[in-house]
Amino acid sequence: MTASPEHFVDFQNVWLAYNDELLAQNHFAVEDINLQVKQGEFIAIVGPSGCGKSTFMKLTTGLKKPSRGTIYVDGQPVNGPLKISGMAFQSPSLLPWRTTLDNVLLPLEIVEPYRSNFKEKKAEFEARAIQLLQTVGLGGYERKFPWELSGGMQQRASICRALIHEPKMLLLDEPFGALDAFTREELWCILRDLHAMQKFNVILVTHDLRESVFLADTVYVMSKSPGRFVVQRNIDLPRPRDLEVTYTPEFTNIVHELRGHIGAMRKTGAAIQQ
Repeated sequence: MTASPEHFVDFQNVWLAYNDELLAQNHFAVEDINLQVKQGEFIAIVGPSGCGKSTFMKLTTGLKKPSRGTIYVDGQPVNGPLKISGMAFQSPSLLPWRTTLDNVLLPLEIVEPYRSNFKEKKAEFEARAIQLLQTVGLGGYERKFPWELSGGMQQRASICRALIHEPKMLLLDEPFGALDAFTREELWCILRDLHAMQKFNVILVTHDLRESVFLADTVYVMSKSPGRFVVQRNIDLPRPRDLEVTYTPEFTNIVHELRGHIGAMRKTGAAIQQ
């Protein structure tokens, strides 16, 4: 099978066992994943703890190779770690001895082709980082250290670090889970605006159903381990979305529908529903 030209991410019958012994026992972490994501699409993945959401992310970025099946990203088979993706996690993991600006610049220091000419283009890269920090409301904090920033500010810096090399795809693993509700919603809006401006693909793993419905074009529900996609829900709320939409019956109905799917889930899963 080959990649479909219309899909940026294309999983074709993907299964993963974590080692040869588990593979011999047909014990899979994720199974039978067929997923196609359009160029520029924002998808969210929800499901119970331990269902394989983070494993799916590792497969998408090439940090794990499938036991069966094929994965294409941007038309190319995924055979190793991707350079065209950026990642942010629940913990910002900023280096405490580096300023906010230097933390954001870190990928450009270590990832080719930027690494080779970092010294020559440092001023240009710094200007790019400062502009990005201003976009997320961190203008004036470039020279602050992580311990001088709030948790929400650190997470904004982490997202900037993930985007500084202008990736085609942003992967977010519970990025706002440790924040208070007000800060979380603030960052939803920042991410919404960044995606609208730059049109990169986004894969968001979250436990927060409201977050998934507010941000995503499509929400996928994963079953309990072995993880597989059992529900695909297209979110037809018009864009741009503001926080007021989260109080509407249309929004609430979608959240309740997804919660019902997760609540009713059984180990055996079910055929994908749309």
